[in-house]
This record gives sequence, structure tokens and C-alpha cells, in this order.
Amino acid sequence: MPEVNTDQLDEQQVQLLAEMCILIDENDNKIGADTKKNCHLNENIDKGLLHRAFSVFLFNTENKLLLQQRSNAKITFPDCFTNTCCSHPLSHPQELEENNAIGVRRAAQRRLKAELGIPMEQVTPEEISYLTRIHYKAKSDGIWGEHEIDYILFVQKDVTLNPDPNEIQSYCYVTQKELKQLLDKAARNEVKITPWFKLIAETFLFKWWDNLNNLNKFVEHEKIHRM
Repeated sequence: MPEVNTDQLDEQQVQLLAEMCILIDENDNKIGADTKKNCHLNENIDKGLLHRAFSVFLFNTENKLLLQQRSNAKITFPDCFTNTCCSHPLSHPQELEENNAIGVRRAAQRRLKAELGIPMEQVTPEEISYLTRIHYKAKSDGIWGEHEIDYILFVQKDVTLNPDPNEIQSYCYVTQKELKQLLDKAARNEVKITPWFKLIAETFLFKWWDNLNNLNKFVEHEKIHRM
């Protein structure tokens, strides 16, 4: 694997690069494990390295979506606005369990606590709905990027927030109209948004959002959308 100097990067974020992500093939079959660092190097991504990930979309009881702006300490896509929480299940038994994506949903609960400070008991895995998966690839810069099969997870609940500033520099709840305004700003390069959030917002998000009380018709556990 290539050697990359991380001396100039945020110390806390560099420590997270040692976490072991779940390596998969293009059909989301587990084939091994590797570090978060190796999974996010473009040099490895260009050779086909692919890992499992998730994106959480959390709505409050007013049907507003919680967005976060990633901190400038983040190694990939710093300062970008994105959906509520985006991360990876880790290669240990609790998060490897695949039945109804329970391992991924446990990972989402863990990261909602780590990033946003949402108490574990406020959002349990049982309250997280798994809709479908998307497969996408994106470069953050010349060194770092993403290549993931991303589990789309929905939650609707009022929660307590206490974000970690090393992860998140700001957050807000938005209506559909406000999100469309943010997307327009991003199109004019006035703000930055993550590529996966842009893809999901342009394809599926608003129709899902219109049906928060009837998401079952959008559940596609057998399908992987290639973006």
C-alpha cells in the first residue's frame, strides 16, 4: 500500500485512519478488511478497493432534515455540507452482522453519538430504517477519495444534539425549500456539498422526503444503485 505523509493532518482524524473498514466486492459481499486510511487513498481506489458505508438522514417531527457541515479537520471533503451523518461500519462482529443490515444500523447509532452527541438510547438500531444502497466513487483531492457502497438509512425523531467540533463545524434543520436553496448555492460554488449528498439529493431524496410516513414502498434491499 502507498505511504502517505499525514503529519500536516488533524491528529484526532489521523487516529481514526487506523479503524478497520469492511472490504467488499461490487455486489456488497464481504471480502476482507483494511484501514480507513487505505480505503480512502485514491491510489488504492483506482485499483478497485471498495468498502461498506452508510448515510443517515435524520428528520425531526416537523419533517425537517438535519444537515451538518463537516469540520475543516476532516481529511475527506472538509467544510462540505452533507446529510446528518456519513461513516462506515467497522470490521468487528457487532457491525459485520448482515441480517437486515443490523450491523450497519448499529454503526449508525455509534456514529450519531460520536459526531452529533445524540445519546445512544435516543436512536436505537430498531428505529433506523434501511432503504437501499448506492455505489459511487469520488475524489476529495489528489490523495484522498471515496469508493463506497452506501447504505441509505432514515430516522424520524426529535433528538438532543451535542456535536463534536472536531467532526462538525455547524448544523441546521432544513425544509425542502431551504435544501433546494442550498443546492442552488452549491451549483454556483457559493458553498460546498459532499458528492454523495449531491447524488442522493438529485435522484431520490425529495421523493423519499415526501413519503416519510410511507417509506416501505421505497425499500429495495436487493438492489444496488450504481451512480
